[in-house]
Amino acid sequence: MQLWDKYSGNLTDFTTHFSFAIDSPNRSVYGDRLAFFLAPVSSKIPKTKGGSTIGLTHDDQALDSKDNPFVAVEFDIYSNAYLDPPGEHVGIDLNSLKSIANISWYGNIAIKEGKRNEAWISYNSSSHNLSVFFTGFRYNVPIRQFLSTNVDLSHFLPELVTFGFSASTGNSSAIHTIYSWDFSSSLEIDDNITITKDPVSSPNIPAPNQRKNNTLGLAVGLGSGGFVLVGGLALVLFALWKRRRRNKEEDYVLNDCIDEEFERGRGPRKFSYNELVHATNDFDDKEKLGQGGFGAVYRGLLRDSNTFVAVKRVAKGSKQGLKEYVSEVKIISQLRHRNLVKLIGWCHKKRELLLVCDFMPNGSIDSHIFKEENALTWVVRYKIAQGLASSLLYLQEEWEQCVLHRDIKSSNIMLDSNFNAKLGDLGLARLVDHVKGSTTTDLPGTKGYIALEYFTTSKATKKSNVYSFGIVALEIAFGRSAINPMAVEEQVVMVEWVQELYRKGQAIDGVLDYCWPLVCSS
Repeated sequence: MQLWDKYSGNLTDFTTHFSFAIDSPNRSVYGDRLAFFLAPVSSKIPKTKGGSTIGLTHDDQALDSKDNPFVAVEFDIYSNAYLDPPGEHVGIDLNSLKSIANISWYGNIAIKEGKRNEAWISYNSSSHNLSVFFTGFRYNVPIRQFLSTNVDLSHFLPELVTFGFSASTGNSSAIHTIYSWDFSSSLEIDDNITITKDPVSSPNIPAPNQRKNNTLGLAVGLGSGGFVLVGGLALVLFALWKRRRRNKEEDYVLNDCIDEEFERGRGPRKFSYNELVHATNDFDDKEKLGQGGFGAVYRGLLRDSNTFVAVKRVAKGSKQGLKEYVSEVKIISQLRHRNLVKLIGWCHKKRELLLVCDFMPNGSIDSHIFKEENALTWVVRYKIAQGLASSLLYLQEEWEQCVLHRDIKSSNIMLDSNFNAKLGDLGLARLVDHVKGSTTTDLPGTKGYIALEYFTTSKATKKSNVYSFGIVALEIAFGRSAINPMAVEEQVVMVEWVQELYRKGQAIDGVLDYCWPLVCSS
């Protein structure tokens, strides 16, 4: 895999999902760890005697792997005294088997009984966040856990890396099984453009005894050098021409696709590119409202109507962003509901993809519900939850087709000047028949808001959307985010913490601890 590009400095995003089991079988003492790793392409398995290094480094370099750099996520079932915390755990390793971040793994029952677990590992090149979402078992019930850290992988690994799994048993025994695995990365390098050594700037200097007056050799050498230069220049020009032609073809396809959608005359209009440049002050960072996975959102002022709008700008070269753009245009342009963000217009020119929507002066709800100061009253919170429920009912039951949003979360719920909830960001949405009510796709969405069955089946349903709504409702009630890596271990994943409170009969107490001041103020 191309992890990063030294010429542009760009890092890749990547996501991997796998299901696995570690079976003891039924022994109380069992072998070492299973790990997903990235390492240089030239890596070789070092000779080791112990199981603690799991084939990634030498025994004497377990704490500082100088000869064999690697990055790994370990699922560890055996505690080595000098490396590991006590008990089963999941950790993130950087050139050392002593994890820079770890969390207890509730997997004892699963290990002894060989139950299947799921893991999702993703890397965000913009934030340098490496996150791990995985399942465990508590009281014999599947639960979800989360671990993350920030790391610039280009500081630890070369441009080209290999990736896969490694496991060991040491002196004990365990059966490591991978049942399924998928992997995707985003970095695209133009293979058509090659950088060659310049024979003029780096000439081969002959030894003194080779400097002879050989006119024929000189002529052939100059001719060959000229041919290489001309040929190289021709290749570069051809690659640039091919890229420009490909971009034009993609523009034509995009134009035809979107123009066809808007010929139906549903309301949104086409903006000129210059119009939106002026509206956003040339996409000034001071006007930036937020940054998403596939682009940024800016505040803009339409001069002709003197109204503020939100302009979503899809990142250049993002194929996934292009798919989201087309999907959002197709779906949102047909929808009409008071609790959905309204699409005003669109623009696609000069490889720029832009959506223009209503401006929400109060931002998204996550900028309000997690603050202790100036917290929203309980009446307003109830109003927000009710508005979100109304939009979900419209999408899944009341419109002519069932719309599966697939990414309901607090940052996608906007608030107008009167704090009315508006559900937005339908780029990941899919249309399905009401009778079917589900779709099987890749796994979009956001960790912490995705239902467990969606994880295991990759099937988005009405119920999985309602689950996401439930997580947002819990956030509104408890004033806590779905996942908080800074919280104590038992409260990192909110839904697991709430389940534990419910099991103890303390759920109402947890809500009242946060909400009683709001109830009084209401």
